[in-house]
Amino acid sequence: MRKLVSLLLLTLITIIAQAQIFTPVKWKINPDSSATSEKAIVFTATMDAGWHLYDMDLPEGGPVSTSFTFETLKGAELIGKPVASVTPVSVYDELFGMNLRWFGGTVSFTQKFKVTDAKRFKIAGEVEFMACNDETCLPPEREAFSFDRKHIKMEESVAALSIEELPDEPVDSMEAGDTAAGETAANPGSSTVIRTIPLTVSGFTDDNYLWAPVVDEMKAYGDTTLSAADTSWLFIFFAGFLGGLIALLTPCVWPMIPMTVSFFLKRTSSRKRAVRDALMYGLAIIIVYLSMGLVITGAFGASALNDLSTNAVFNILFCLLLVVFAVSFFGAFEMVLPVSWTNKLDSKADSTTGFVSIFFMAFTLVLVSFSCTGPIIGTLLVQAAAMGSAIGPATGMFGFALALSIPFSLFAIFPNMLQHMPKSGGWLNSVKVVLGFLELALALKFLSVADLAYGWRILDREVFLVLWIVIFALLGLYLLGKLKFAHDNDIKYVSVPRLFMAIISFAFTIYMIPGLWGAPLKSISAFAPPLYTQDFNLYNDEVHAPFDEYEAGMAYAKRIKKPVMIDFSGYGCINCRKMEAAVWTVPAVKQLLEKEYVLITLFVDDKTKLPRTLEIEEHGKTRKLKTIGDKWSYLQRSKFGANAQPFYVLLDNDGKPLGPSYAYNEDVTKYIKFLQDGLTNYKMKIEK
Repeated sequence: MRKLVSLLLLTLITIIAQAQIFTPVKWKINPDSSATSEKAIVFTATMDAGWHLYDMDLPEGGPVSTSFTFETLKGAELIGKPVASVTPVSVYDELFGMNLRWFGGTVSFTQKFKVTDAKRFKIAGEVEFMACNDETCLPPEREAFSFDRKHIKMEESVAALSIEELPDEPVDSMEAGDTAAGETAANPGSSTVIRTIPLTVSGFTDDNYLWAPVVDEMKAYGDTTLSAADTSWLFIFFAGFLGGLIALLTPCVWPMIPMTVSFFLKRTSSRKRAVRDALMYGLAIIIVYLSMGLVITGAFGASALNDLSTNAVFNILFCLLLVVFAVSFFGAFEMVLPVSWTNKLDSKADSTTGFVSIFFMAFTLVLVSFSCTGPIIGTLLVQAAAMGSAIGPATGMFGFALALSIPFSLFAIFPNMLQHMPKSGGWLNSVKVVLGFLELALALKFLSVADLAYGWRILDREVFLVLWIVIFALLGLYLLGKLKFAHDNDIKYVSVPRLFMAIISFAFTIYMIPGLWGAPLKSISAFAPPLYTQDFNLYNDEVHAPFDEYEAGMAYAKRIKKPVMIDFSGYGCINCRKMEAAVWTVPAVKQLLEKEYVLITLFVDDKTKLPRTLEIEEHGKTRKLKTIGDKWSYLQRSKFGANAQPFYVLLDNDGKPLGPSYAYNEDVTKYIKFLQDGLTNYKMKIEK
């Protein structure tokens, strides 16, 4: 027991250590205390020993430069650009193939400005920077700042300036990174950007051309934006159908077969009535499960379900639930619903007649089998929720119920089929244990979704793969009889089915091992975390989007005169990972994406908070966009009229489409044609 406690404490300490957020650079940002109209904001960065941050205006293709963005500038005007207090260290970096400049220790950047209206004075923005040491670099970070008239001292003559002396057009800004046609800057190539975009109360304006809807233009190319959702519905239906077939093999559902036959034998007076009652029974099972899917959708709504599918609390709780089910399947304890519930329903089925009694029998089946079907149904609903469509959960539940209802309807029609069914026994417990191993593996997928969406980096790809390798190796040993649980019977010999299942399990285990060194493992790319989360990676054929910010990517594409591909993705999007692993890594596709296009990937489930909440008007209702994912999800809905992922769209430098959109389809030939057609249309526009 003491060893177990020590092991748990060690595991907890390891997780906490991995989850720590390094802050090697500390900022102090303050305006000076002079009373004159010309002032300065001093940005002082203090770095931990061994760490440095990069200078401003580094060449393209290098690390992220330190930059100062002034999003709000009222009653003041900037004078020049920020000036560093010390000379940066200049070193040739072989990795980037260029001279890099950085600061260590302490450095101050001074930005001068002139107050033109003390009453309206307000400056707000952020510093973007990247911290590195000799071994690693942290992702780019931002430090926000905001000052108003309470933070400055002014001479009386300056403070008395009136608003009427300023230009009539109001000046405000959008969120960090939002640009529009009316953007102005102190210097287009400078790291100091001033955005002077008049805002509506929603945070977006009609003259922000990059956000203008283009649904009609896409339809002119023959686009059907529902194609992605249709594909997802078909996928989720077959996933539900497969889940229903798996549920038939569980030890909770199997005992219901003789109960069903007994129930219908007592009611059979003619073949015609037997067929009618059996079909009604199958319909009742479908109605129960379909109603469950519709109730869940109605309670949460499509967009709420999509948010829920990547919510940290929900995914962690579901992960723990699957672990509990797995432990139960291994024989630690039995999970059953209260007997009184099933007894009451069973008595209702016997005491009533007609469809009511059949409906209660169907409901009894649902309750009795819940301890085994619960994890399957829950997994199905989470995947359906990720579609972002109101019909998703209902479609999945319909497929599940259909698969479950067909054999029970057949048993009700042909009771003699039961004589040819294998009797319950040790094989059912083996099925239960195998499901337990699969539940453990699936639990890690849900933990991974939360880990990716919130950027914790607890369950990186190599950690995920190590755990899966161990789980499936143990499953292989169990199938060979080398590992036993409390309720297992002694195995005198290994049956042929168990042998083949063990071979598959061990082969899958060996297949995953090269993934620890960066092998793409395309067959499980939908479940494992992406390659960029892996520390040691020898694989270099994966495609990475150079931009995860819409406006920044569009501005870069306009400067270098290249078309853009927007990739609307999600951390919890299984089909997105499939496309990235199976299609993007094909040399012809990789060449087009990296050489001919500017690729921008926008994660609609990114939980990073926006610097400030945006309010938008949508379908007559005011909604708040609080996270980066909210913002990109709104962009996809409002500009392109779609909300399913993956969703790919090609744009010119004015934000106009170059062809129809592309959804989930692993046909490489079609994807190449999609990209080449976009290039052709872009060149035609340029020539005009």
